[in-house]
Amino acid sequence: MMKKLLSGLVALTGVAAVYAEEAAEINSGDTAWLLVATALVMLMIPGVGFFYGGMVRAKNVLSTIMLVFATLALVSVQWVLFGYSLAFGSDISGFIGGLDYLGLKGVGMEPSGTIPHLLFMMFQGMFAIITVALVAGGIVERMKFSTWLIFALLWATLVYSPIAHWVWGGGWLGELGALDFAGGTVVHINSGISALALALVLGARKGFGSVSMEPHNIPMTVLGAVLLWFGWFGFNAGSALAADGIAALAFVNTNTATAAAALTWMLLSWRHRAPSVLGIATGAVAGLVAITPAAGFVTPLASIAIGIGAGIVCYYALLFRMKRNIDESLDVWAVHGMGGTWGAIATGIFASVGATGLLAGNPSQVVTQLVGVVATWIYAFAVTYVIAKVLDATLGLRVSEEEEDVGLDIAQHGERAYA
Repeated sequence: MMKKLLSGLVALTGVAAVYAEEAAEINSGDTAWLLVATALVMLMIPGVGFFYGGMVRAKNVLSTIMLVFATLALVSVQWVLFGYSLAFGSDISGFIGGLDYLGLKGVGMEPSGTIPHLLFMMFQGMFAIITVALVAGGIVERMKFSTWLIFALLWATLVYSPIAHWVWGGGWLGELGALDFAGGTVVHINSGISALALALVLGARKGFGSVSMEPHNIPMTVLGAVLLWFGWFGFNAGSALAADGIAALAFVNTNTATAAAALTWMLLSWRHRAPSVLGIATGAVAGLVAITPAAGFVTPLASIAIGIGAGIVCYYALLFRMKRNIDESLDVWAVHGMGGTWGAIATGIFASVGATGLLAGNPSQVVTQLVGVVATWIYAFAVTYVIAKVLDATLGLRVSEEEEDVGLDIAQHGERAYA
């Protein structure tokens, strides 16, 4: 009996030692920070809803917010079922992840680095959700809600997950050495180019260019921008995946580049007409976008240059879009597509922390960044265009002219934002 008891104690001690060893690999500080960062990124999603909602006409504000809110629910489920596995499962030819994590099989409380694997999955899930939500800005005020849901599911699966795998999941771009700290290519170029492709298939809003389509509530848009700025600290600093110096650097760079871009856009709008409130809010978002791929790789002084560049590039991209009379409603292409493009290239120029760019003696990094930019542009545009064409031919993308006149709040959701 005593021998059995001693054997049991030894076995239990061995099991305890194994669990203690596993637990020691998870850092409580890193875990706490990533829990907060994940929640901060989630806060950005309603931030997108308010940012977009304020810029549409009053008859379409609920429908705009609904596109974003429903995406939060839809992609949350998709990510758990198979999206995460396609992005971060075992590599298949450098292009896509396998089905190792289907239904989160094998994804539990075990360590992934210094945080639980489940937490890493959820942090990445918030990135997937917000990327899909950003695309909605290109098609507000005229797309069927039912078709949007199908589009969002297909796009998250066929566009987002593969590109996330290329860069972060062990795919070919990451192996090539492309730098993307928190999603310049994966999130911003991807969403911006896709919004443009979808808008081109969908066509312009009725009366575009001849009917006033002024923002109905700029304070709401500013509120959205502030929520985005606040949440972006989790987006960028959280991408260090640890509570460490790199997270602090990304935090400082995020704020600094955003401020520089906001001031630049304000001055440009002042030069042309007046210092625009909508402009300074949009400039801030452009700065947030541009610093995203570089946040943990550059110095604060470099982040000022990146922010100024973002203000200039995105401002004139918006003017170009208007001059070409393209109705990509809320300038996802100009701000996210072009801001992400500038940020990815700028990372190759200014990187000096943990990686070297052009100014640190490594010009080849710019070439690598350009490869990533071009590949993302081509893949995102082509696949999105095909998805949109197929849906247009089968389900139809647009609401009727009568529904567009009435407004999508009433026509699609049976509700009014304002009594």
